[in-house]
Amino acid sequence: MGRIHLMEIHDQTWFPRFLRDYTTEALQLIFNVGGLYFPIVDRLKRALRDTSARCVLDLCSGAGGPWLWLCKLFEQEGCSPIDVWLTDRYPPARVFDIERIASRNRIHFHPTPVDATGAPANLDGFRTLFTSFHHFRPQEARAILQDAVNRRQGIGIFEVPGRRVLTVLLVFLMPLADLILVPFMRPFQWSRLIWSYLIPVVPIVLWFDGIVSCMRSYSPRELGELISGLSASGYRWDIGEEKGFFFALPVTYLIGFPNPTVKVQKGE
Repeated sequence: MGRIHLMEIHDQTWFPRFLRDYTTEALQLIFNVGGLYFPIVDRLKRALRDTSARCVLDLCSGAGGPWLWLCKLFEQEGCSPIDVWLTDRYPPARVFDIERIASRNRIHFHPTPVDATGAPANLDGFRTLFTSFHHFRPQEARAILQDAVNRRQGIGIFEVPGRRVLTVLLVFLMPLADLILVPFMRPFQWSRLIWSYLIPVVPIVLWFDGIVSCMRSYSPRELGELISGLSASGYRWDIGEEKGFFFALPVTYLIGFPNPTVKVQKGE
């Protein structure tokens, strides 16, 4: 079955912003507790090392993604310190500020909306997108990749959703995970309980958007088709899947960066 670009509720402009924030924060906590991004840690670490990256530009950050624990993990493993800029079309400043403090000022946030298809000229760094690339139609997805190429920046795309029976079945557990974890979300807010237990908007949106995310996801073959249409001189690309630890749930990845052994003529 091919990719189907359906509507996700929390993407819609009519969906209240505070509910969007509750949904993305719940999703982030579920992913972090489940360790769903652990399989790609080594690949991301190698990409940052090979590009000598000292700064990361995270696009479509939602509630911050995995960068808080990634920064701590890299520091524990003796990696060179990096600064991370979180950006989003709907930046949740409150959450981003909490991550900045918790990371000892290694994580920063861009306070104004950022379009992933054309990052502001003053924001450079190795680009990352965690479980957000599927939000974009092929033309927009290719524009994200082309913008990184035009700016000679590395880019790493990591997607947990996939058009697999196992992944779709596990989406049905997300409402239950939200109901279990919501009392432990910080900062604690009574309104979270209301919109998860009394009026269960958040768990319903997590379930519905989770199914749609799987249908929207790009397979490795489709990612290869996206980069085949790029004007990319001297770029190295790596596409594949890493088997996960949680129910062996795979993570699809696409990593690209300028090949340091290839000289690019001015104007290319």
